[in-house]
Amino acid sequence: MPPEFSTADLYDTHGETVRVCAPVFRDFGGRTRFFGQAVTVKCFEDNSRIKETLAEAGAGRVLVVDAGGSLRCAMLGDLIAESAVSNGWAGVVIQGCVRDSARLATMDLGIKALAAIPRKSVRRGEGQRDLPVEIAGVQVCPGDWVYGDGDGLLIADAPLLPDQVQTGN
Repeated sequence: MPPEFSTADLYDTHGETVRVCAPVFRDFGGRTRFFGQAVTVKCFEDNSRIKETLAEAGAGRVLVVDAGGSLRCAMLGDLIAESAVSNGWAGVVIQGCVRDSARLATMDLGIKALAAIPRKSVRRGEGQRDLPVEIAGVQVCPGDWVYGDGDGLLIADAPLLPDQVQTGN
């Protein structure tokens, strides 16, 4: 169970040392409060790297995807999200779309995306991983800390919660 926090309180405490994403994301997952270190993917209308990454051990991390803001196809659906849950990912943030939204809402996974659409993406093996990406006007680098709740998303260079600072997790 993630520790209790709110992005508003974290912002009040840490102010301009955190980056605040523009309010463009909707919550789709069953977990609306989540945090973890960022793993990044950049891809466009091809979810190959997303599927591969979420099949790995998540260790409480958050996958942050710059999908170019495409509203033409979904980059995450119920099968890949199930893989993320079973592999221990805390969340997925997609500057793009998801599908199977009713099923996603039942999963213990934080999911923020721009919208839902029934069309699936193609898989051509394209995309890049572990590089700085930009989502909602904010740069996210691999290893940054992502905090999400109903008020939005914060990105930080270092952990913000007291337990994380003490343990490094």
